[in-house]
Formats: sequence, C-alpha cells, structure tokens
Amino acid sequence: MKIAALRGREGFVIEETEVPAIRPDEILVKVAVSGVCASELEPWVEGLPDGEVRYLGHEVSGVVVEAGADITGLVPGDQVGTWVIERGFAEYVAVRAAYCFPTDHLPLDEVLAEPIACAVNAVEAADVRLGDDVVVIGAGFMGNLVQKLVAVRGVRQLIVADARPDALSRAAAFGATRVVDVRQESLPDVVRSLTDGRGADLTFECTGTQQALTTTGETTRMSGRVAIVGFHQGPERTIPLAHWNWMAFTIVNAHFRDVGVILRGMEVGLRLLSSKQLSMQGLVTHRFRLERIGDAFATLRDKPDGFVKAVITFPIG
Repeated sequence: MKIAALRGREGFVIEETEVPAIRPDEILVKVAVSGVCASELEPWVEGLPDGEVRYLGHEVSGVVVEAGADITGLVPGDQVGTWVIERGFAEYVAVRAAYCFPTDHLPLDEVLAEPIACAVNAVEAADVRLGDDVVVIGAGFMGNLVQKLVAVRGVRQLIVADARPDALSRAAAFGATRVVDVRQESLPDVVRSLTDGRGADLTFECTGTQQALTTTGETTRMSGRVAIVGFHQGPERTIPLAHWNWMAFTIVNAHFRDVGVILRGMEVGLRLLSSKQLSMQGLVTHRFRLERIGDAFATLRDKPDGFVKAVITFPIG
C-alpha cells in the first residue's frame, strides 16, 4: 500500500509498505478520506531534523475490510469515522475498534469524527448556556464547527469575527447574528454595542494567533468565560494576566488528551450529524489525491479564497 512519509521541510515522500496486520481488538480500514489538520502544519513548514521521519494523519474515515477476532458489531463493508494517532495518510489503517464509529451512510468526506469531536468537546467544556452572548473569533473550519454547535445551544447573540470576507460570508450564511470584519471594525466595540455594554458571556478563540488571543480578553465581560480552541504553534504567546485576573475570567483550555473524552466527542458529533442537527455541507472545500499531499498542506498554509478544509481522498471502489 501507499503511505505519505514526511522527510525534511515540505518533504512528503510517497512510500510503498505492507498493509498493516490487525490484532484481535482492531479493525482494518480502507481509507476514503484523511483530513489535513492545522496541528500538523508546523512540522511540514519548519521541517524535521536530518534523518527523522514522521507519518502524519489522524482524521480518517473509510470502509471496514477486516475485523479482528474479538470484534462484534462491525463487519467488512461498514463505513466508519475513526481516529488514529498517526499514519492516517495511507491507503489502509489498523485501528482499535473502540475508536471506530459507524457513519450511518453519511458522505465519508464529511465524517471527520476527530475534529468534530474537538469542537463538540470545546463547546461542552465552555458550558454554553441558553441566552448567552457568544463571540467566535475565527471563521475557519474549527470556528465554523464551533459556531454551528453553539447555535444548537440557543444563545442570544452569536457574533463571529474574521479578517477574510469569504469566511465572514460563510459565517453569516451559517446564521451568525452579526459578523465583524476586524480590519474594518473594532470587535470589542461591536460586542459592547450588542450586549448592553457588558461584553460577551463567552468568547471562543479559534485562530491560534496572538492577536486573537489578545482580543479575546477585550471582548469578554467580567466573570465571563474564555475558551482557547485555536492551536497555538510557533512563538510563545503572552496575555495581560493582571487584567485577566482582575476580570475573573474562567479560562477553558479546549484541547483534550483524555481518550475517553475524545471518543465521547466523536460519538456525540456523529449523533448530531446523523440527526441533521449538525451539517458538514460546504466545509470540505479542497480535495487532493495522496500524490498531491504537499499541495494540500500548501493550501492549508496559504488559505486561498473559499478555503475551509483540505482532505486527502482515496478511491474506494
């Protein structure tokens, strides 16, 4: 089978290797789609030490081709969304059955269960409440998912900020009560004008940038909640901690390493998809074959107009 190996700066190489053998508690999945995640962008951009190799990819959906001896409930032919630790940019993955969730015949390029779980867990950890005034800073893929899930909770104001006109148009189409182009307007001023001068009950930072982190503290009311959803790579970040202390913010680190939490988020996310309370329509915008994985990562880095999410696709038939 083919698998993408990262060797050096922007250096993906397509290798041939054996189809993985499975253990009794594992499933062999023929990969249909593997999502390109911003958390994996840094090693591609910065490069790896000489001689180091990494096999990236963790957002997988596909079709079961073999089930281990201990498995019940999943059989060859079943479509699943799954989470792998690595080696997801490959034609086949071996994965624990506990990490696989049936897709209810949803389109496989929309069943990116792991990133959906990240958004589900972020919204739940931030404790979005009925009637809240909520700000989402960043209208990319994760910001879009957070926005859609926050809307399910029944908030009063759902204000979405970004610097890209296409992203703001998309956020408006998804039902934001107000979108803010941060190049043209002051987000804190807009938020105060819509919240009787108080500020947001809850702000989600979904960009992973210093500027958004700074603005988060300027939009949130005293004793409000701040949820850090963006993946902060590169240089260290700073916050005015004395001010944040004074404001008595509840700070939520919306990144999760507990396997049980991740799996529950996947299950909840797929329930919402299958019940049509959450839609992924329009969020997967760029599709690439494995041989063009470098182009997929470059597209994530450059974010051309209309970009939301890139995936690697594999033939299934």
